[in-house]
Amino acid sequence: MNMPIPTSPVTARFTRQTALVTGAGSGIGREISLRLAAEGACVVALDLSPETAADTAALIQDAGGQGIAIICDVGDTESVSRAFQHLDRLDVLVNSAGIAHVGTVEQTTPEDLDRLYRVNVKGTYHGLHFGLPLIRRSGGGAILNLASFAAKVGIVDRFAYSMSKGAVVSMTLSVARDYVAHGIRCNCLCPARIHTPFIDGFLDKYHPTEKERMFEQLSAYQPLGRMGTPEEVAALAVFLCSPEAAFITGTAYDIDGGLISLR
Repeated sequence: MNMPIPTSPVTARFTRQTALVTGAGSGIGREISLRLAAEGACVVALDLSPETAADTAALIQDAGGQGIAIICDVGDTESVSRAFQHLDRLDVLVNSAGIAHVGTVEQTTPEDLDRLYRVNVKGTYHGLHFGLPLIRRSGGGAILNLASFAAKVGIVDRFAYSMSKGAVVSMTLSVARDYVAHGIRCNCLCPARIHTPFIDGFLDKYHPTEKERMFEQLSAYQPLGRMGTPEEVAALAVFLCSPEAAFITGTAYDIDGGLISLR
């Protein structure tokens, strides 16, 4: 369920700011887009799917916010370059686009590894590479990258995915260090399992005859006994991009139901 956008934002932390969100067509990326728009931002929603990108922009516009949709393949340099050429300024960048893979190192083919690298690693790089000059020109701003708890702990059958999200954490630290003097903050989030369309698709593909049991098992993996919601991730994401988090940079925030600290 999508978070309803208030007709009058509770706060206006992003008034007169432009925010770009990759992977904005569904799941966490969509909820972050809606939350940013609810708090006054003009949101540029990037997604590979024309339909889902347009849906996100329409939800924002229908609620009285400012949102535009741009079709973009984050793994393709020219596609991302063209997308960023639409912008005159940029205050907030959220690199949310990502894909997953199930398998050990032996089960991961070179093609699998390249596919994960192309979207999760190179896609994040592209957002940073083309976004940072705009943020500098705007006088500073905030960047948020979506990593994963898989970057911090060993998870069964997630070799390529964990590799890619570890790279996102490292890129976050590098950008935070390199641009701190430019008034640019860079953080990342490390969610545990969040109930998004990806989870439903994973269950349909790998556990079609026992979806309910596996859903309960995946939920119980978090000490709080459930998965998180995209709305909960969006609330933390938008806080980290806001002026209220002005003293926070170079941090990989866990939002994991106690998974890393309590297991």
